[in-house]
Amino acid sequence: MIRSISKRSRELGTENAFVVLGEVNDLVRKGRDIISFCIGQPDYETPSNIKLAGIKAIENGKHGYTPSSGILELRQAIADYILRTRNLHVDPDDVVVGAGAKPFIMYSVLATTDYGVGNEVIYPNPGFPIYESQIRTMGAVPIPINLHQDRNFSLDANELESKITDNTRLVIINSPHNPTGGSISHKDMDDLADVFRRHPQCWIFADEIYSQLCYDNKFSSLTKHDDLCDRIIISDGVSKTWAMTGWRLGFAANKMLASIFSKWVTNTESCASQISQWAAVEAFSGSQSVAISMKDSFLERRNLIVKLTNELPGVSCLTPGGAFYTWPDVTEACKMVGAVDSEDFRRRLLNDVGVAVLADIHFGERVLESEQHIRFSYAASVDNIKNGIDRIDQFIRNNKR
Repeated sequence: MIRSISKRSRELGTENAFVVLGEVNDLVRKGRDIISFCIGQPDYETPSNIKLAGIKAIENGKHGYTPSSGILELRQAIADYILRTRNLHVDPDDVVVGAGAKPFIMYSVLATTDYGVGNEVIYPNPGFPIYESQIRTMGAVPIPINLHQDRNFSLDANELESKITDNTRLVIINSPHNPTGGSISHKDMDDLADVFRRHPQCWIFADEIYSQLCYDNKFSSLTKHDDLCDRIIISDGVSKTWAMTGWRLGFAANKMLASIFSKWVTNTESCASQISQWAAVEAFSGSQSVAISMKDSFLERRNLIVKLTNELPGVSCLTPGGAFYTWPDVTEACKMVGAVDSEDFRRRLLNDVGVAVLADIHFGERVLESEQHIRFSYAASVDNIKNGIDRIDQFIRNNKR
């Protein structure tokens, strides 16, 4: 008898940033000098006050199970954080903590759709690849909504409304956005709110993991519309703002779904690490000076990489409003060097000049075949940004046809 692997597992998607990171690490082991812009994590250490809080938790024996929803001290700190950053009152009992923000994508799909009955989930394209992966694997129907370069990758309310049907159960909104760095403006957010008012069957998953990395405009959340808050799932965490990716600590907040999320945590993780939870209390409640300093450095790097990228032959780059990504258009550069598409361009950059980026197809189907994009994570040193862009410049000029 031949044992089989489930169709669901065989077709499960992945996050290509980690696939490319594996390629990078393999080349580094072989002695190659690689400058990497492929992984979306801050290149800073977790602030020392947060690390000390984690150490104190270990020393004080805080390393057993916690309630599945998280320790009350952290849920209260998160409620205070939501009030401070979104002017929204949330009860600590409506907050659920998990091992990162990513699990709440799955939990939200599971909580709002049923398997194989045609329930639809709308998600941004390009977008975080785990959206489509989780929607499809959980038995719902993934419906992409395209983000356009001529709108600076903000979500178009009219296009969203055209995608909503009687089967739509959940809409995913991500701002600031991965991979483009685009942010939904206050005006666009108001237009989206009007759409949701006309479609009361839709839950809204607000992926706000980059909420504290907005540069030119103040962070805008759909939660400013009080009449929608009962169906908005706020999702955020400590990974990006406080350089805590490896601590694996995120949360979701929604009054009606909190108990459902807590049951899902019980079924999957049991609870988030208690050590990470106590460190996160300090992240949300303690001094923000280091987080502010990191944000300031990302802004400087954003301005630098946008300037240098726009000086490359055949490349144009919009200025992103948040996160730490740029999404330059390399259509003409691909033609110049004879690259078939952005993925061919990406592979050649990695193998020929040792620069690691991601291609647009790692984030969904191309919005337009006439546009080719790559993603830079500028969570990298200034020297690496300068040297990496210089290598790309040499590659394009040396391979012009």
